[in-house]
Amino acid sequence: MGRIISIANQKGGVGKTTTAINLASSLAHAGKRTLIIDMDPQANSTTGLGFDLESIDKSTYEMLIHNMSINEAILKTMMPNMDLIPAHIRLVGAEVELVNLEDREQMFLHAVTPVRDKYEFILIDCPPSLGLLTLNALTGSDTVLIPIQCEYYALEGLRQLLNTIRLVQRHLNTALTIEGVLLTMFDSRLNLSNQVVSEVKEYFKDKVFKNVIHRNIKLGEAPSYGKPIIIYDPASVGAQDYMGLAKEVIHNVLTPHPV
Repeated sequence: MGRIISIANQKGGVGKTTTAINLASSLAHAGKRTLIIDMDPQANSTTGLGFDLESIDKSTYEMLIHNMSINEAILKTMMPNMDLIPAHIRLVGAEVELVNLEDREQMFLHAVTPVRDKYEFILIDCPPSLGLLTLNALTGSDTVLIPIQCEYYALEGLRQLLNTIRLVQRHLNTALTIEGVLLTMFDSRLNLSNQVVSEVKEYFKDKVFKNVIHRNIKLGEAPSYGKPIIIYDPASVGAQDYMGLAKEVIHNVLTPHPV
């Protein structure tokens, strides 16, 4: 049964989509059958993998709101072993439409269950909010991966995210755990980056991934070419960072740690 990992932080610009695309492609490169689900109405994971939004007629919106079979929305990507369920701007309205549905927080769980045995990893790119889309993702996930950027106010707002995770654990998904905290946009030359690393490790202890994602120009360029970094520039620091992260995530499955 596949491990479902939500990539979540209500703060924008922390590297959620970059992590979703590049962790998924690194897991696929390691031979793991991987599915990435774009739950963000901005659809950056979808366009970042080279898909034209104008051509998307079956997406997470139809899957959540119209009970469309998840299998109908699956697209093959350029990466062997990696599929995508795309997002579309239509997803903007899902927050409002979900409010009136029965089991509104569990629509994603019901939708994803049929493909859990088809993949070893299912990664969800969550929107930068703690609304019903993110609640759906957390309710249907085994774990949550939290990206934190090595910049000012890195820990700002995290208490709200952690409170949301606890509420989900208490009322909707008792099995949910934290996969790990990922430090992104790290620059070893800056005292600030090193200070943030120290603060995050002090706060989250052993939940922090050993691999950090360095600030890397190639990582920023890759989405504009519609490619994951492992295809765009496999020799780059960014590609090596995400391959290292993928190895850690695979190791977590083999030796799960308590939360």
